[in-house]
Amino acid sequence: MREIAVQLLAALLGALGFSLVFGLHKKHLLLASLGGLFTWGVYLLVTRFLPSPFFANLIASVFAVFGAEVLARWQKCPATLFLVPAIIPLVPGSSLYYTMSYAVQNNLEMVHYHGHQLLTAAFAIAAGVSFVTIWRELRAARR
Repeated sequence: MREIAVQLLAALLGALGFSLVFGLHKKHLLLASLGGLFTWGVYLLVTRFLPSPFFANLIASVFAVFGAEVLARWQKCPATLFLVPAIIPLVPGSSLYYTMSYAVQNNLEMVHYHGHQLLTAAFAIAAGVSFVTIWRELRAARR
């Protein structure tokens, strides 16, 4: 339980840090940071039931996009302000680091392993964002 709390706190602080770097207005900082916390919480919850990192990233990114859309309408501002900090905890930074590190060391087996993890996570995040965007556009076209 403590490990989960530490991960959620790290997601909150990571999202807050990126919100500050991107220059988010003070009134949006808390909501954007909570988006990162809840997105990572969804990721952890999904991995408990589905051990696939692909589906965990996919579902968490869909949650992040829907959450950003709701917050954007509520705060009357662009959804990107909430989406980027919410997606930050899902970014596969360690896989990218290890892929590049092993590539420099010419350890192709480990490059393949970590590169596969990296591409799987990146594709899942992109697919989740795309699904919601396409769904929203199709829904708007029907009206």
